[in-house]
Order: sequence, then structure tokens, then C-alpha cells
Amino acid sequence: VQLQAYGGGLVQAGGSLRLSCAASGRTFSIYTMGWFRQAPGKEHEFVADIRWRVWRTSHADSVKGRFTISRDYTKPTVYLQMNSLKPEDTAIYYCASRGSSSGTYYPHEYPYWGQGTLVTVSS
Repeated sequence: VQLQAYGGGLVQAGGSLRLSCAASGRTFSIYTMGWFRQAPGKEHEFVADIRWRVWRTSHADSVKGRFTISRDYTKPTVYLQMNSLKPEDTAIYYCASRGSSSGTYYPHEYPYWGQGTLVTVSS
């Protein structure tokens, strides 16, 4: 599975961005796709995930009510709509996929990763 993330950029606090992650290759093997982020000097942090075949999502408490994960099964692409952005949301955002529908917040349980897209939120 190959993943291509894009849509990052510079935005002011309170603004919005939508990230996209296009999947290619053995997409039939995808059961869950997730978004993680890594701020400077910090480890990967779970942001949200979505089951590929049923509409079930999870969001980290830090982004609940502000970020929304969704997917277009036909494309196939997963999105992360980010609203009410805060400076602490500044990070490189990565999409990832795994061949299991069980939820996990652990990045090491995702075998496939995109290259990351930088989101910078200015105060």
C-alpha cells in the first residue's frame, strides 16, 4: 500500500485546513486508516482513525469537536478536516493504514505510512 498525504500549510489560529491522503496499490487490504502527528521534539500522537468498510471513527480527545476524519471509499482517499486550529496543532501530519479493523492508538501497529505534510498554526 502506498499513501500520499497532502494539504498542509500555514494558517492562523482559528483557521481551517483539510488534509487528504490518497491510497494506491493493495488497497483491498486496508481495513483502518489513521492520522497521526508529530510535533518538534515529541513522539507520534494519534489524531483520528476510520474503518475502511464501515463508517466508524475515533478522534483523540485533544481534537474532538474540531477535527473530523472521513473517507471516500471509491477514490480511495481519507480526509482530515481541521477547524478551529490552535498553535499546539502545529506538527507534521501523517496518514497510515493497517490490515485490521480493530482500533489502536499505537503508531507501531500501522505498517504503511505516507510521507507527512506539515501544518503550521500561527498565533
